[in-house]
Amino acid sequence: MAESMKGLKRTHRCTEVSNKNIGETVTVMGWVQKRRNLGSLIFIDLRDRSGILQIVFDENDVLAEGFAKAETLRSEFVIAVVGKVTKREAAVNENLATGDIEIRATELRILSEALTPPFPIESDTNTKDELRLKYRYLDLRRPNLQRNLMMRSKAATLIRTFLDEEGFLEIETPMLTKSTPEGARDYLVPSRVHPGNFYALPQSPQLFKQLLMCSGYDRYFQLARCFRDEDLRADRQPEFTQVDMELSFVDVDDVIDVNERLLAKLFKEIIGVDVPLPIQRMTWQEAMDRFGSDKPDTRFGMELKNVSDIVKTCGFGVFTGALENGGSVRGINANGQGNMPRKKIDALVEFAKGYGAKGLAYLVINEDGTYKSSFAKFMTEDELKALTERLDGKPGDLLLFAADKNKIVYDVLGALRIHIADELGLLDKNTFNFLWVTEFPLLEYSEEQGRYVAMHHPFTMPMEEDLPLLDTDPGKVRAKAYDIVLNGTEIGGGSVRIYQSDVQEKMFEVLGFSKEDAYERFGFLLNAFKYGVPPHAGLAYGLDRLIMLMAKEDSIREVIAFPKVKDASCLMTDAPNVVDDKQLEDLCIACTEVEKKEEDAAQQ
Repeated sequence: MAESMKGLKRTHRCTEVSNKNIGETVTVMGWVQKRRNLGSLIFIDLRDRSGILQIVFDENDVLAEGFAKAETLRSEFVIAVVGKVTKREAAVNENLATGDIEIRATELRILSEALTPPFPIESDTNTKDELRLKYRYLDLRRPNLQRNLMMRSKAATLIRTFLDEEGFLEIETPMLTKSTPEGARDYLVPSRVHPGNFYALPQSPQLFKQLLMCSGYDRYFQLARCFRDEDLRADRQPEFTQVDMELSFVDVDDVIDVNERLLAKLFKEIIGVDVPLPIQRMTWQEAMDRFGSDKPDTRFGMELKNVSDIVKTCGFGVFTGALENGGSVRGINANGQGNMPRKKIDALVEFAKGYGAKGLAYLVINEDGTYKSSFAKFMTEDELKALTERLDGKPGDLLLFAADKNKIVYDVLGALRIHIADELGLLDKNTFNFLWVTEFPLLEYSEEQGRYVAMHHPFTMPMEEDLPLLDTDPGKVRAKAYDIVLNGTEIGGGSVRIYQSDVQEKMFEVLGFSKEDAYERFGFLLNAFKYGVPPHAGLAYGLDRLIMLMAKEDSIREVIAFPKVKDASCLMTDAPNVVDDKQLEDLCIACTEVEKKEEDAAQQ
């Protein structure tokens, strides 16, 4: 039978009790982690969010009723204990913060009983993710998840304090806004008051924070909830949190400076890591050429090398064919992997095909300096030697080559170097390599839409020296855009914004928007710009990704209290789900059973 607290007040969390409290009477409350019954002595490991504390019930110290209650305790019972702090006489546990003390109980109250949980409440568990997420409220009791969420809370507090000291104002922007479909898919919210009309949940506060700059607020930030209806993966969720900021009267260096100092403060105060400043910068083109990725992992080498000039007249048609079609031939050196079994090399070929490659060429440098290769018979000795030298090859190395259009070559080798590094254990989670990637392409051509689309968004400022190219060669225009990358993961990105009306009109023209289209989508912002807009720039971090890396986790689900799974559903609450017909009627919405119609058509 559960008891009430009856005026009993907790004096300490479990690990707030220390040897400084020896001799004091304290009151602690929490969950039973483990019980050990030794007859006249019962030991309880009591757990709360701070950690574990050992409680001793001695039949000589507590009333018979209290000792009998202690005998009924099981895992996850919620209890309150009053007792005296004493030094452990034996069995000191150096793995616990409270391992040299214990509480000799004098009073016990069982505040809540518990069923046996479906999995152990402990840090290291092999429980399937589906079961953990179904019982997320139990999963969140596990010490590692509690550590992650406390780290997240501390980071949010530090961010707010730092930005406040830098003159930023925290301002909330609307959650219900207008859909401006240029990017990921929106989550739509039907309006009851305006039948047939919909709000969109924000993908970011982009337009509103630019309006705040127009309104003179100078420096804005927000820990903003954002929503994107896109396919999920380890570092994506349909709802997520951005550390969003915007600054007026600044350029690229100003934004980078304040954010480098913010990152240095976070990493030092939360996980004790010194971030050397300034952080390295690399242009987008250099990142692609060296690493095949616009978010390169620089914790290891295995950089891409362009060998197109070496193979342009060779006898291997795969290489020369790629060059004739305007592509390139590039390679990476898997150092010391020359003895890799053919079966594993074939697996690498299949991996490469998953990124669009037709195949993968390889060259093994034997210990005696000879070659074993999928294409050596088509090459001269001088060409093979030149390839080896270009990739810094030495006996025992495995050289891998991709030949195709540049995008495919970058994608294939960029992914392949990460894949191989992961298998070789080169991705050290205790190393934190930051990198700014700058000067992104302003535009990318969409074959599907038959037009240029903005790589970031339509309000990104082109590099001033590239402005004439908007008329002659839009694909070569670079943007005043910058991403902050950590260990191969983009943790934030931003840009200097367009604030001149003629540049903005030219941008919309290149994107294929008529003036009417532009005002239909973004009229409120464009009209605001007519009343005096300062030069401004901003950046937004994915807070979930940032904390994931700080916590050395592999998925952002491990740093979010109640995450979704791959199909954007919640296993705990069963969301999304059907709603009452009356609710749909109020919203003037009718649902069609698409799957049933398809099945009926197939049967006819």
